[in-house]
Amino acid sequence: MNGCELPVVINSGSGNQGITCSIPVIEYAKELKASKEKLYRALALSNLTSIHQKHGIGTLSAYCGAVSAGAGAGAGIAYLTDGSFEAVEHTVVNTLAIVSGIVCDGAKASCAAKIASSVDAAIMGLSMYKDGQAFHGGDGIVMNNIEETIKGISKIGKDGMRETNNEIIKLMVENH
Repeated sequence: MNGCELPVVINSGSGNQGITCSIPVIEYAKELKASKEKLYRALALSNLTSIHQKHGIGTLSAYCGAVSAGAGAGAGIAYLTDGSFEAVEHTVVNTLAIVSGIVCDGAKASCAAKIASSVDAAIMGLSMYKDGQAFHGGDGIVMNNIEETIKGISKIGKDGMRETNNEIIKLMVENH
């Protein structure tokens, strides 16, 4: 989490996000005794879901990438446990509704806690869906569908948090 020089699979330019997209999905697959093919599909879905979210935000933003990666992991886990598009869709939207707004202040030890919070939110989002509960358009930043929600989050991350990013950098530079 602190930029250690050990090899990991990256996602959106981040080892921490790569770990977030992978490890929870791998552990769920082990627990469920999923086939290798199902695991690989879940990992692909997790990583691509995260990349899709990050694409609109950009590489540098005060919006925490662990949130996108956690939602991606939730998509993979939803695929493993339910398999339906609807489960994946609601898991991602629920996750974004729960933890969007976490700020990124660099890869360091607290990043692990942000990852844990995001993955926890993804698991809660999936559990909500399975219990027939979900956030819907009009619930805060949730729009009418998953794509509109992701576009809204992208706008917040790219445009809305621009000044937040500048303030975080100022604080970090002044503190050292």
